[in-house]
Amino acid sequence: MQKIYDEISEIEGRLIVKEYPTRSASIQTIKNHIEKLKRRNFVPDMIILDYGDLIRPENSRKDEKRHQLETIYEELRGIAQICECPVWTASQTNRSGLNAEVITMEQISEAFNKCFVADFIFSVSRTIEDKQNNQGKIFIAKNRNGPDGMVYDIFMDTSNVKIRVLPKTNAVTATATNPVSTSPV
Repeated sequence: MQKIYDEISEIEGRLIVKEYPTRSASIQTIKNHIEKLKRRNFVPDMIILDYGDLIRPENSRKDEKRHQLETIYEELRGIAQICECPVWTASQTNRSGLNAEVITMEQISEAFNKCFVADFIFSVSRTIEDKQNNQGKIFIAKNRNGPDGMVYDIFMDTSNVKIRVLPKTNAVTATATNPVSTSPV
């Protein structure tokens, strides 16, 4: 944690990190924390959750997991609207997306309905060869306020947590005659 702090200490602004044990925080827990921050005169410009699928559902005994996830993502969208800031989270792919060259929304795990409430979805995919060469692809799967369907080549070194989008000269755009099948992150 100290290394991360040292790396970002020169960035202007404030960063607050709140950690909860897996599946212990519900949407209400997150709302309560945001309200506590507001009472301390801290209004977030962005909220990042790692990750939405591990938020504890309110009614876990009544609904199927896909319905629980749909509700969680709808409520995250509500938090974004109330706070007037973006809420970013990650999700995973199903098995078909495991080694896909490009991951589309068809490969999102558990609940496709998570895609319906999102304004922007992008996926990061890496084949085994990509991992060996510190490469991968970003696919803009959904963009409610702009273009989507674009694929960008990336440099990605997970040992140093470095990701860089490469010049667009190598990028490909998915078309109806050349569909791309992948899933969002």
